[in-house]
Amino acid sequence: MAMNDSVNILNSAYLAVEYIDSFLPDNPLQQPFKNAWNYMLDNYTKFQIATWGSLIVHEVSYFLLCVPGFVFQFIPYMQKYKIQQDKPETWEKQWKCFKTLLFNHFFIQLPLICGTYYFTEYFNIPYEWEEMPRWYVLVAQCFGCAVIEDAWHYFLHRLLHHKRIYKYIHKVHHEFVSPFGMQAEYAHPLETLILGTGFFIGIVVFCNHVILLWAWVICRLMETIDVHSGYDVPLNPLHLVPFYAGARFHDFHHMNFIGNYASTFTWWDRIFGTDSQFIAYKEKEKKQQLIMKK
Repeated sequence: MAMNDSVNILNSAYLAVEYIDSFLPDNPLQQPFKNAWNYMLDNYTKFQIATWGSLIVHEVSYFLLCVPGFVFQFIPYMQKYKIQQDKPETWEKQWKCFKTLLFNHFFIQLPLICGTYYFTEYFNIPYEWEEMPRWYVLVAQCFGCAVIEDAWHYFLHRLLHHKRIYKYIHKVHHEFVSPFGMQAEYAHPLETLILGTGFFIGIVVFCNHVILLWAWVICRLMETIDVHSGYDVPLNPLHLVPFYAGARFHDFHHMNFIGNYASTFTWWDRIFGTDSQFIAYKEKEKKQQLIMKK
């Protein structure tokens, strides 16, 4: 009975969104995107699309999303939004980070990406434009992937902080006490595999078109680069996402090496009380600000 009620609610929600969507103006980018997508299908094999397409989406998205945070360090006005203002970025650290990223991307992640084609073939996942899900279905799927990845990340990330294994694996990621966007995937190769597994679980659960692979890559990179940016910028659209953790939440983890273990949302840390030090820190900040105003 409960299952039928849930299905009815989901169907009603789907119909409601579809009804609202019918009143929205046509997306002017849809036709050019359709033409580009069909051109890709006509000129490249599924293996090329799944492998090299996924690599290009990852690399281009990653470094483009890093650009704002990288530019902020040269803009004096933006320094008031930097969370750890006493720890500016240095060229030496950024260059070291970049070299490690290239190694991880091409020697750890690329072999995993090479399995994308075989994954889509095994599960018979379509590539055709006609079978591409609507935008609101894609958004819901990406949110579902984020919820699953967040749960995996919380428990495995917390495990990696265990005193018996921390110095062997996760300590690499914590080399930078004050994080910056490009450092999001700066990690020990084993950590890349361990925490990266959470990314693929949602794909297995939700994937009904190859576009979800790329949409979820972009969403996940957007989130992880934002929380590692080191800047708490106002009017950040990601803060509209319910229970979104954000840069200040994760920056505290890098400052103190404890608590705030989740990747995207705050609920797991709230449930297990691993955000208690962060809450106390925020309260202390508020009191100091009130004193300064007086």
